[in-house]
Amino acid sequence: MRYEKTGITDVGKIKKILEDEGYFNIFVWKDTKGTFYPTHTHPYDEVRWVIEGEIIIANDEAEFILSPGDRLNSPPNTPHWAKAISNVTYVCGSR
Repeated sequence: MRYEKTGITDVGKIKKILEDEGYFNIFVWKDTKGTFYPTHTHPYDEVRWVIEGEIIIANDEAEFILSPGDRLNSPPNTPHWAKAISNVTYVCGSR
């Protein structure tokens, strides 16, 4: 997984960046504090870009705490889990 502190939280700008990078199925998602996703995978390269709040996304190798402006890319078929630390809003995309 690749983590980046972008400082960008504007949804329009984020969607434009992701579209330019070839992402599709780009949408905004919200989780409430405590929402937990057990270990799973995705068939595509996935991105999660936090707009507000915080979420932990982790695998066997690393744990990332994403805050506003943080971006995390997960390669296809990478096992990971996630838990919302607070109410969190983020942009999702696949490629």
